[in-house]
Amino acid sequence: MGVDRKLEILSMRSKPQKILEPMLARERRAVSIIALVAMLRMFGLFALLPVLAIYAADLDGATPYLIGLAVGAYGLTQAALQLPFGALSDRIGRRNVVWLGLCIFAAGSLVAAYSDSIYWMIAGRFLQGAGAVSATLSALLADSTRPEVRTRSMAVLGIGIGSAFLLALILGPLIAAASGVRALFWLAALVAIVAGLLLTRVPETTVSRAAGEKRSLRPAFQPALLRLDAYIFVLHAMMTSLFVALPLLLRNELNMPLNSHWKVYVSALCVSLLGTVPLIIADERRGKPWVFSGALLLLLAGMLLIIFLPPSALVVASALALFFAGFNFLEAGLPARLSMLVEHTERGAAMGLFSSAQFLGAFAGGIISGLLMTDGAAQHVFVFAAVSAGLWLAAHVFFPARS
Repeated sequence: MGVDRKLEILSMRSKPQKILEPMLARERRAVSIIALVAMLRMFGLFALLPVLAIYAADLDGATPYLIGLAVGAYGLTQAALQLPFGALSDRIGRRNVVWLGLCIFAAGSLVAAYSDSIYWMIAGRFLQGAGAVSATLSALLADSTRPEVRTRSMAVLGIGIGSAFLLALILGPLIAAASGVRALFWLAALVAIVAGLLLTRVPETTVSRAAGEKRSLRPAFQPALLRLDAYIFVLHAMMTSLFVALPLLLRNELNMPLNSHWKVYVSALCVSLLGTVPLIIADERRGKPWVFSGALLLLLAGMLLIIFLPPSALVVASALALFFAGFNFLEAGLPARLSMLVEHTERGAAMGLFSSAQFLGAFAGGIISGLLMTDGAAQHVFVFAAVSAGLWLAAHVFFPARS
């Protein structure tokens, strides 16, 4: 960490806290709309997560490997295109790139909706992921707000995406049970169009640069940052793999109807807050090693529970509650840790690589779970997740990061 950054942190700690700067009316409008756009787009993706494996299993040509690929395919194109789309937005404007991404996402949703074979489904999912505008939306929000209110603005964006995840776990299985999974793809296309219309209410921004300024990705490849990139990769590989195995486990082994799956997911999320909130309070956004170890232990405990106890709805919900308690903390704590390790002038490149690792992890999780379930055994996926959490915990404890 550079001397200037250390002095900045010491200065921030020594100064009395000021009353929060109020947002301007234009900032409130921009933040609200951008958060809603992100929420709609992510709902279109998340609503498919708890039901897609079940639907894909009945398509022509489906195999466990191809089912896993269909679930995780969007992550590969998301990972590959976050940085190019972000760079393009510097040239042609943030809104134009977000519109382009929403159109691509809608097109991919329609391809998947009309799919009768697993191969067209995979093509649609790749196309959905090609609308990779998460980083561009964050940049648009940053452009639309002053530095004094930017942290709160990003928090609103995060709350919107978290709310989309919760709503998707509730509504996705219910809509799929009532109208079929194809309806979710149609809904994803519709919300993309609505999001594009909402975006017209956000003023376009211009990106100012100092003369001769050059941008480089080199600062993002510092060892400490690459370590965090590896962590977020593993975390999302675990999460995606679970959502390939769990829906099939609930249907095939527990004989649970699709319209009841949401009860397991939502109850687990709610109970998980009993673990997540204390971790966040204890950590104070500083990335304390023992708190991270506690989160990793929760991931591991959840997987061991579902591996060694006879499967039931209660066991699955309890295991997920433990897993989500650790997952939710790490999902927030890892980028917070990254923001403390990198200069603000290098933060964009670092966050871009971090986001790419996150989506690449989702793709890898789909592929790995598909390979592990070739004989239909969901337990192999849970063992993979447990081993991943155990190795991560060992690396964190015995090879601690250097600040």
